[in-house]
Amino acid sequence: MTENEKRIEQALAQKDWSEIKSKDSWQIFKIMAEFVEGFETLARIGPCVSIFGSARTEPHHEFYKLTENIAYQLAMNGFGIITGGGPGIMEAANKGARLAGGKSVGLNIDLPFEQKSNPYIDMDKLINFDYFFVRKLMFTKYAQGFVVLPGGFGTMDELFEALTLIQTGKVARFPIVLVKTEYWGGLFDWIKQRMLEHQGNISEEDLNLFRLVDTAEDAVAHIKAFYSKYDIKPNF
Repeated sequence: MTENEKRIEQALAQKDWSEIKSKDSWQIFKIMAEFVEGFETLARIGPCVSIFGSARTEPHHEFYKLTENIAYQLAMNGFGIITGGGPGIMEAANKGARLAGGKSVGLNIDLPFEQKSNPYIDMDKLINFDYFFVRKLMFTKYAQGFVVLPGGFGTMDELFEALTLIQTGKVARFPIVLVKTEYWGGLFDWIKQRMLEHQGNISEEDLNLFRLVDTAEDAVAHIKAFYSKYDIKPNF
């Protein structure tokens, strides 16, 4: 336990709220520092696609190979690749970008059980975060598209935050591709049957905010088609 943590624990025991509030106030500067580093690093990279998926996917798994192929093709079409910087699907995406000679970005997060950054990130494009909310902003603000492979709670969190921001008009619309119908099909059916038809909690056009595909070629084609109306522009 650090000295700061000891002081906070003691303050809680003694109900010394001034100490706790002081800690909260100073935390603002650390949060600001993460925002500044993220903005300054990512603003000069250019058009990118964020790729999400499980950190637990092994290199021999078909989803790993699929992700590597998607990232490779996107990089060959001029997109940089942004990932969470860790193993599994993230590593596969960074690897594909590296093999294509594209820009490979890693937004790593400090977690107790994972994760160290993977070796395929450009070292000048590796950023380490303590705060999930700062990291998630960077995924959305500096991406021209999302490609979502099978994953867990973190993947769902990132997917639904993006859908919410687009649905509510808080960010400009960008393509969201869910890869592997066998994984996402049940979720799509639930969204359609329960959210839309049974409860009316979303509109029918909201189903068009994302696309289900099964191949790397279809994933890349959807993103390219989305931007075929105009030239890809830098994201700053």
